[in-house]
Amino acid sequence: MNTHQILTDTPDFPEDKIKQLHEYIDSIEDREHLLIHILHKAQEIFGYLPPELQLHIARTLNIPASKVFGVVSFYSYFTQEKRGKHTISICMGTACFVKGSAKMRDELGSMLQTDAHGTTKDGQFTVKEIRCIGACGLAPALMVDQKVYGHISHDNIKTILQLYKEDSHD
Repeated sequence: MNTHQILTDTPDFPEDKIKQLHEYIDSIEDREHLLIHILHKAQEIFGYLPPELQLHIARTLNIPASKVFGVVSFYSYFTQEKRGKHTISICMGTACFVKGSAKMRDELGSMLQTDAHGTTKDGQFTVKEIRCIGACGLAPALMVDQKVYGHISHDNIKTILQLYKEDSHD
């Protein structure tokens, strides 16, 4: 999508999600000073913050789009790309790396048919590398959403994935 389209198109998002976002924004008095909170809520509702949504938020708040774009691009928590239902964070810190996290990353990528920063075609998993998760005694380690798994091996990666694949059918 080119810049002109982003600046002139109305976001094509589900009406219920737009309504939910607007209700949240309307409940805030000092909107401009709480931009980060609004962006967190928007990401919670939509799952990510594509440029069209960022522009919509800027227009709604009557602030420059550059301010919204700047905040989103500065903070690593915010994502501009759609994520899977579950996020798998592979620890690449020193202890995990020395104990084989790169090999586990490659195996995980093969099993899910994605790379170290990708989302599976079925939208169930997003894989990302992170610097350290603070579980050095469990190296190599990874997190699925907020749950830490340690001593990762070929066999237990399969087991962990199966837990979340089954969860996705609920």
